[in-house]
Amino acid sequence: MQSLSDAIKEIMNEDDFDPKYRALMQEVYQDEDVRSFIKANEDKLSKETLVHGEAKLYEFYTQKKNPESSFAPGYEPALVMSGKWIDVTYQPSQKLTAKRNSQYRSKLVHSISMPKFVQSASFESFDINDAQRAESIREALDFIEGYTSDSDQYQPGLYLYGNFGVGKTYLLGAIANELATHGVASTMVHFPSLAVEIKNSINDKTIDTGKMVDTIKKSPILMIDDIGADAMSSWIRDDILGVILEYRMQAELPTFFSSNFSMKKLEDEHLAVNQRGDIEQLKAKRIMERIRFLAKEVTLTGENRRTRA
Repeated sequence: MQSLSDAIKEIMNEDDFDPKYRALMQEVYQDEDVRSFIKANEDKLSKETLVHGEAKLYEFYTQKKNPESSFAPGYEPALVMSGKWIDVTYQPSQKLTAKRNSQYRSKLVHSISMPKFVQSASFESFDINDAQRAESIREALDFIEGYTSDSDQYQPGLYLYGNFGVGKTYLLGAIANELATHGVASTMVHFPSLAVEIKNSINDKTIDTGKMVDTIKKSPILMIDDIGADAMSSWIRDDILGVILEYRMQAELPTFFSSNFSMKKLEDEHLAVNQRGDIEQLKAKRIMERIRFLAKEVTLTGENRRTRA
């Protein structure tokens, strides 16, 4: 039985081939990927198959060699056997696949009034310079591992607190982005901005406040950023935040928080005092019962990266 290498030599030496075509196909047959394809399929190939498939071999070679002029931008050619004949298919390149995955992940992270940097936040870029910061990463990774392995088993989110600029919001972004790689949707909300938006929407009939709150409270993963940063009215505390937290507690939906206050200080120095200065300790305690059910308190230390040169 004639070997494929002998068949190729015979094809190249036939008199009816144009010299330029013969030289071109010689180059094609010397291509490493073409050679690998022929070797992998030698039991299916014959001289007839090769002659019939030279147009496909040439297409593969030129499209691979000049991807910038490809008629299928973002796709890479691949040689396949289609029955007894050689064919070319086009598959997404690694660059296109990465871009699509990034777009898909970004759609899973719904951001409301959050800083732009959360879009690219990652654990790899999170600065770990002491044991306590490393512990916060472990807590975050433990949550992700547990949630993605069994989302039906309730586990609380994290309540991250620490000084200004230590990376609380960035860590929330890293958690959301990592969850997105597992196909988990999350909503990140800068709470002081949300409170202002909701108050302003009262007289704006084009904004459906109820729908906005409903979407937030039902998110699979909710991250409430900067809670306690601004004075909160009793209405925002009880009818907005309280409603959101009550729903999530009853539905056992993981919830994350970031704050400059510890849980105790949030209750005593923020939630218990309304905008008029009235002390409403009982109402603050009700809110904190929900927060403590929904999240585990974790301290985040470090320098203020907002003022670092």
